[in-house]
Amino acid sequence: MFFCKLVMAAWRSQLRCACGCLLCFFIVIPNVVGAQSKEERLTLPSALSRVIERNPSLKVFNFRLKGIKGLRVTADQSPAYEAGLQVENAFGSGAFHGLEQAEYTLSLSSVIELGDKRRARVNAVSSRYALVDAQREAETLDLLGKVTQRYVVALALQEKLGLAEQAVALNEATLNIAERRVKQGASPNSEVLRARAALAQSRISQAALITEFDIQKTELASFWGDTQANFKRLEGNLFRVEPGKSFDLLYQRVSRSPMIRVYASEKRMRDAQVKLAQSESETDIRWQLGARRHEATGDTALVVGLSVPLFTERRNRGEVQAALAARDEVAYRRQAALLELHTLLFDAYQTRQHSISAVEQFQSLVIPTLTEALTLTQKAYESGRYSYLEWVSAQRDLLGAREAMVEAAAKALLNQVLIEELTAQPLMQP
Repeated sequence: MFFCKLVMAAWRSQLRCACGCLLCFFIVIPNVVGAQSKEERLTLPSALSRVIERNPSLKVFNFRLKGIKGLRVTADQSPAYEAGLQVENAFGSGAFHGLEQAEYTLSLSSVIELGDKRRARVNAVSSRYALVDAQREAETLDLLGKVTQRYVVALALQEKLGLAEQAVALNEATLNIAERRVKQGASPNSEVLRARAALAQSRISQAALITEFDIQKTELASFWGDTQANFKRLEGNLFRVEPGKSFDLLYQRVSRSPMIRVYASEKRMRDAQVKLAQSESETDIRWQLGARRHEATGDTALVVGLSVPLFTERRNRGEVQAALAARDEVAYRRQAALLELHTLLFDAYQTRQHSISAVEQFQSLVIPTLTEALTLTQKAYESGRYSYLEWVSAQRDLLGAREAMVEAAAKALLNQVLIEELTAQPLMQP
């Protein structure tokens, strides 16, 4: 079972819980590991921790949330006060020449907001914060799923490298047996030539797998920003797969997963935007208070003013309609997402069940049978009762079955990764 313990103190506890249980079906860490082993071997929890700490795409959300906090401070402010100075009856003609007949008005004005607009603005911004936080959680789980998938692929390649070493060893043994039989006059020299060619081909295949494994390690390291892998091997048991929960239970978990919670957060954001648009339909009152001085007489008077926009609700009707449409759209997009996730989950579930069954049959029947057949074929070939072709065919059958078992085990784990990513919960208890 994958087991990953992810600690992010700055993140909320729900995300820590989801990430902590993600892909916990693969036990990969021994309790005691030497210093040299720690440097040369990579574990899945270590890879996931590095991704959370260093991946640039996750750092972006910190700045988005910081920006929304700033917008919330702005939204929580009252309407601004405005200071004004107005000069009348100045620099005209006749009696109003110059400033002798001028009137000066010094005023202070602002707006009285009605409809609880301030709270509506704050709620709208706060709902955006919750949405971005939910998106960060979903993005994190998606990224951890990709890393784990890449880890499984690299682990399968590592297992195939072991099979390639076995193939080279078998071909070397075949060449030795063929050379001994040629010296004894029991086989033609062509068998030695074919054995040498087969050995060269197995070494070529081994070198290709080594190259591909190095590429996979480098791509895996790129998830946490490294340009080269600082590890040589991966820790993990590729063949430890077990039956999990029922499909119906898994689909219930999908409906509560972070991918679907994003739609719930968006729905709350749209609701807040509807309330904000509706509050804008309420008419505000603009007031003005000031003092006016008559330069000609030296008198001063108080100036008071009120103004109210007309037909505010009718003019704002379009904004309310647009906000309602955007809110109603979310429900249908959520339904479409659930249908798509149902299909993905069903495909992953069925493929995993088939792959687990295949691995079990390989382990219990196919591999033991072909191993025994190879032993008997080798003895028969050495004694001259079987031909070189039968001996080589038995080797290929065994190596091919082992490679097919690796493929089936990797497919089972890759689909389990997808299932746990969709549900954000472990498929089995660690």
